[in-house]
Amino acid sequence: MTQQGIVSVGPKQLEGILRVPDDPIGLVIFAHGAGSSHRSPRNNHVAEALGQRGIATLLFDLLTEEEALDRRNVFDIPLLGGRMVAAVDWAMGQPALADLSVALFGSSTGAAAALVAAAQAPDRFASVVSRGGRPDLAGQVLPEVRAPVLMIVGGHDGPVIDLNEAAAAQMTCPHEIKIVPGATHLFEEPGTLDQVIDLAGDWFETHFSGEDQQ
Repeated sequence: MTQQGIVSVGPKQLEGILRVPDDPIGLVIFAHGAGSSHRSPRNNHVAEALGQRGIATLLFDLLTEEEALDRRNVFDIPLLGGRMVAAVDWAMGQPALADLSVALFGSSTGAAAALVAAAQAPDRFASVVSRGGRPDLAGQVLPEVRAPVLMIVGGHDGPVIDLNEAAAAQMTCPHEIKIVPGATHLFEEPGTLDQVIDLAGDWFETHFSGEDQQ
């Protein structure tokens, strides 16, 4: 099932796309980067591929159109993180999603929002994946994240590799950094986004199943 509609986040009505395969094993909520939206071609490609693994996905705009006009909101990581947590409340109110474990997938600055959400609600998330992310922007809350974190970075994205390593040094949760050879920041090179999908899909499956705790 693929459904485009409204995600109610507190008093805000935000556009989104929900995909629910038969017998889903978990739900992944996406946090896109600054300047992107729930229509992001890359995130939608990732979401469709995760659906083939039996994972439900929710992509939604973290801001209303009016809010997005103010660039300060676009980079207000605590605000965006709070929207991610509120999206879980909405998802748990949907019959098809109510019993699912939830994980987060953040791209670029969205990775920081995902980590802030994980820090704000440490018992609500099974895992977090960052794609070309800026986890450093989560700042002082990084030690408070409990969910296992996978950071995927392009091999040709040198400055972001350094920022991910600096963020990892502050984390106390299980975490890994995976480098995709030959990839730049947006993973536009042939085959590189498919590698992201494989890495993220394996991470989500492992932590949805609880294999990491065995």
